[in-house]
Amino acid sequence: MAALMLQGTGSDVGKSILVAGLCRALANRGLKVLPFKPQNMSNNAAVTVDGGEIGRAQALQALAAREEPHTDMNPVLLKPQADRTSQLVVQGRVRGTLGSANFMQGRRPLLPEVLESWERLRARCDVVIVEGAGSPAEINLRAGDIANMGFARAANVPVVLIGDIDRGGVIAALAGTRAVLDADDAAMIRGFIVNKFRGDPALFDEGYRAIERLTRWRGFGLVPWLEAVSRLPSEDAVVLDRAAGAVPGRRLVACPILPRIANFDDLDPLRGEPDVDVVMVPPGMPIPAQAAMIVLPGSKATIADMAFLRQQGWDIDILAHHRRGGTIMGICGGYQMLGRSIADPLGIEGSVPAIAGLGLLDVETRLGPEKALRRVSGQALGHPFEGYEMHMGETTGSGTDKPFARLDQGRADGAISADGRVLGTYCHGLLGEPGLRGEILARIGVASDPFDHAALVETALDDLAGGLEAHLDIDGLLALAQASR
Repeated sequence: MAALMLQGTGSDVGKSILVAGLCRALANRGLKVLPFKPQNMSNNAAVTVDGGEIGRAQALQALAAREEPHTDMNPVLLKPQADRTSQLVVQGRVRGTLGSANFMQGRRPLLPEVLESWERLRARCDVVIVEGAGSPAEINLRAGDIANMGFARAANVPVVLIGDIDRGGVIAALAGTRAVLDADDAAMIRGFIVNKFRGDPALFDEGYRAIERLTRWRGFGLVPWLEAVSRLPSEDAVVLDRAAGAVPGRRLVACPILPRIANFDDLDPLRGEPDVDVVMVPPGMPIPAQAAMIVLPGSKATIADMAFLRQQGWDIDILAHHRRGGTIMGICGGYQMLGRSIADPLGIEGSVPAIAGLGLLDVETRLGPEKALRRVSGQALGHPFEGYEMHMGETTGSGTDKPFARLDQGRADGAISADGRVLGTYCHGLLGEPGLRGEILARIGVASDPFDHAALVETALDDLAGGLEAHLDIDGLLALAQASR
C-alpha cells in the first residue's frame, strides 16, 4: 500500500482541496484511493456509512475517491463549542470534551487509535492520501502531536509541504518551515507544492528555484487558482470572513454568522440559483431588511449561539422580518432556536441551564447525552429527499403536530408554523434536492433552476483533477507514495 501526506505552511493553504483533487485524479487512473486525516478541528461534519461522524472535508475527499465516507478516514475530530472547549469525537463517536488547558495532554493518548484506523484503511486500498492540520511549523504544539509530524513519523509516511502564494511570502513560509523543524521531522518532507498562483507562471521561475535551493526539497509543481475550487463545498468557517455582499436584482437569502456555526454547506445549493443571492451576515451588522428569507444554520453550541444572536440584536431583526411576512428556515440548531426554549439540565453545552428561543415555533428542546447520527430519507413539502441528522437533544411540543417532513424510517421531523412561513428541521442536506429546494424558493417568489447540485460537485471534482494533472507532477507524487511501502 502506497501513502503520501500533504502538510501546509499554515491553515487554509489548500490542503483539503488538493487531497480531494489527488484522490479524484488517482481514482480516474484506476487506482483504489482513500483519504485520511488523523485529526481535524471543524464544526462541519458528515455522517458516515458506519453510523459515525467525520469532518465534511474528508467526506468530500471520499466522494472524490468514489468511496463511501468511513469513520477511519478521520479518527479524531474536535468540534469547538462554548467555554473554550471542544467536543472530542474518536473513531466517529463522542468521547467527552477537551479544553484549552488539557489539549496538549489529552490528544497524546489518541495516537494508538489513530494508527489503528490507519492500518484498517491502508489494508483496503492501493494508495492513501493523508491531510495534515494547521502547520508543522507550529513547533509549540509538537509535543504529543498526532496531526502532522507526530503521525508522519509514527506511520512512516513521506510528506509534501504546501505553500499558499496568494497570501504572500510563500518563499519565506516554505523555507522558514524547513528552518524551524528539527532534523528528524524535516527529513520526512520530500518536496513542496506552491498553490493558488495567479498570473504568468514564468514570473515565479526564480522564486521556485530559490525554494528548491533554500529547502533542498524537490518541487512538484505550481498550481494556479483553479475555478473548479469555487464550485466545491468549503471546509471551514474561515471562508465566512470573505463573505460577499448582496447582488442587485436577486432575491436575498440572509444567514447570520454565529460563533459556533456548523454545516453551513447546507446553503451551497442556494448559491447556485441564478435568481438567489445568499448573504452571510457578520457580527456587528443587521440582518438586511430586504431579505426574502432568513436561514438559521446549524450550531455546535445552540444555547451560546442563541445568546449571541440576542446580543447582536438579530432576534429583533428576525421577528421584524416575520411580521413583514418573510420566510424563516431553521436547520438543526437553527430549528431549536426557533422554538420557545432550549434546556440543558445536564450541562452538555456549558453552565447555562436554559435559554428562551425566538418563539416562532410552538416547540421546546431538551438537550441530552445521546447524539443522533443517521442518514435519513423521506418526503418534505410533497417532495422526496435524502439527508442526515447530526444533533443532540429532543424537540417536542404541539408544533410538531405539523411536521416539516415524514421520514421513511417511520418518524416525523421538524415543524411548520400555522402560517406556513416558519420551517424547522433537523435534516441537513435538504436543499440539494431540486424539487424540495424549488418548493421552498417558490415561497419567496423565486422560480428555481432545477439543477442537480450533486452532479455539479462531481463535475467540479473532475475539473479539479484535470487541473492538477496539468500542473502537478502526479507521476512523481505517486512514485514518492509508492516508495513508502
